[in-house]
Amino acid sequence: MEHKSIAIDGPSGAGKSTMAKRLARELGFIYVDTGAIYRTLGLFALSRGVDPSDGEGVKALLPAVSISMNYGSDGLQHMYLGGGVDREDVTESIRTPEVSDAASKVSAIPAVRDFLMDMQREMAKKHSVVMDGRDIGTVVLPKADVKIFLTASPEERARRRYAELKQRGIVETYETVLADIEERDARDSGRAAAPLKQAQDALRVDTTGISMEESFQLLLQTVQEHMV
Repeated sequence: MEHKSIAIDGPSGAGKSTMAKRLARELGFIYVDTGAIYRTLGLFALSRGVDPSDGEGVKALLPAVSISMNYGSDGLQHMYLGGGVDREDVTESIRTPEVSDAASKVSAIPAVRDFLMDMQREMAKKHSVVMDGRDIGTVVLPKADVKIFLTASPEERARRRYAELKQRGIVETYETVLADIEERDARDSGRAAAPLKQAQDALRVDTTGISMEESFQLLLQTVQEHMV
């Protein structure tokens, strides 16, 4: 059976994970959240007292880190740190603003991207996948069957992220969330290693001003129209 791959890139807060999970279920594909992989490494750096922006410090941690993933009965990707009896499910703990910021910083380190690249590509070799991140269509899966650049205005993304954090009991102001998103956009787009950008052959899906359901239907229609 020939495996298919769908690459979904876009800025922080664009709804990539939510949309990609649902798209994978709709198509019967495996969902690969590459951002969760970087978040897990970011969490590891924080737990070891290493500044996530310290390239040499993070690089020195790589031989000691053990990151794995599997899929539960709910079909969702679970992330683990460590191995054997010490393996810890960090699926929930990687979703804090602090870890999100750490993930953005470690992902700018070339050695980190090289270290995690094989894990991501191996999934696409074994399964039909929907994979989301910052450089899936440009670097990780440059030959993906369909490439999507999913985006929305910074203000729209900040409103969504603010509502999500509030629902999870994390107290942040809208202004702080917006500032964080704008800072991360600048960092992700300006980094030397695999910067966030729309692949030349990617299809742009802008969800500014429409509901989550309308956004998903637009994404699904776009993929179905271009999937060979």
